[in-house]
Amino acid sequence: MARPVVAIVGRPNVGKSTIFNRIIGDRLAIVEDKPGVTRDRLYGSGEWNGRAFSIVDTGGIEIDGEDEIMKSVRMQAELAVEEADVIVFMVDAKAGLTHADDEVAHMLFRSRKPVVVAVNKVDNQGRSDDIYEFYSLGFGDPIGISGAHGTGIGDLLDAVVEKLPVIEDDEYDEDVIRVALIGRPNVGKSSLVNAILGEERVIVSDVAGTTRDAIDTPFEHDGQKYVLIDTAGMRKRGKVYETTEKYSVMRSMKAIERADVVLILINGEEGIIEQDKHIAGYAHEAGRASVFVVNKWDVVEKDDKTMQHFEQNIRDHFLFMTYAPIVFLSAKTKQRLHKLLPVVNRVSEQHSMRIQTHLLNDVVADAIAINPPPTDKGKRLRINYVTQVAVKPPTIVIFANDPELMHFSYQRYLENKIRAAFEFEGTPVRLVTRRKSEED
Repeated sequence: MARPVVAIVGRPNVGKSTIFNRIIGDRLAIVEDKPGVTRDRLYGSGEWNGRAFSIVDTGGIEIDGEDEIMKSVRMQAELAVEEADVIVFMVDAKAGLTHADDEVAHMLFRSRKPVVVAVNKVDNQGRSDDIYEFYSLGFGDPIGISGAHGTGIGDLLDAVVEKLPVIEDDEYDEDVIRVALIGRPNVGKSSLVNAILGEERVIVSDVAGTTRDAIDTPFEHDGQKYVLIDTAGMRKRGKVYETTEKYSVMRSMKAIERADVVLILINGEEGIIEQDKHIAGYAHEAGRASVFVVNKWDVVEKDDKTMQHFEQNIRDHFLFMTYAPIVFLSAKTKQRLHKLLPVVNRVSEQHSMRIQTHLLNDVVADAIAINPPPTDKGKRLRINYVTQVAVKPPTIVIFANDPELMHFSYQRYLENKIRAAFEFEGTPVRLVTRRKSEED
């Protein structure tokens, strides 16, 4: 189910990244005391009082800054506002209400989206009176917070969650495989949809960013039902430049959340760029089954080693997704297209595969016998038993004497042994270590 989206906006240097980090409980955003340091929108997941949401950290909106970076940051913020269900408008208690805040407020009014004003840097009781002037922005009660001390975040999230819409789940049957096509603009997502369907169901264009919204297309092939979710690019607007890579990520995320299998499209003609890694990373983190699809293979100059080299290049760039199969094809000529759906079916099956507990324990016991867990400060990890607790993705709990002793490298070793025994092609496998309780 797609989660509602919360965007944090405001002029530069009001502390957006610090609040973003506090909400997602991680340090993804670069925090540095310079205006405009958060260059790209960053995405994370938050949860409060049982409501899950996606959260976007935008660069600062500098209304008067006309240099290229500020133009780009402003556009990203505009897109975040367009995509958001609720907007957190951050202002600075120390600086007070500025002309730039008023300008941002006008932009937010035009969006007609629910807005919560967060007054940051209310670091002590003496500053709590500083929030009153922000009533004049016209968005209701401002909420005083301190990114530095973490105070007021609960009140802020209460106000945000109150305004979140309830997003209905799409009602597809359990046996339908939901397939999302993701990738940067102009890799051929719509062309691939058309090729799979064998008919012109969606608009295809050579201009990057012509598909506006995600389009669901149900179809059936060899008795299997599918839904194709084609992620949108960005609609062309007055100030949008040709470098639209950054703007496709938000819609990719929305599609990923609704999918069972994610097709990560790569332009075979251009090769891999950094943005491809970001987009693939979201599919991996979301625990979706994934397939790399190298499109435009018809226009690549080839010899007998070209495919092998390209495949190795993908493996080198996407070290965290060695489990994902690779399909080379051309949506335009339909060359090798017949190979795609059988791979989709296979990874979907592996994504929802359940392994019997005794078989899992046999594999882990053999792995431990070959390579016992290392000791840490004289203590050794002792694994009692393992069991699979979920599918999509397969999630395995390891019960042990002390989860702290589970080193990342040993966990990876166990995952590799489990994969060698049961394959799990195309799907991440989640391993969670828990303490064996006394009652067990």
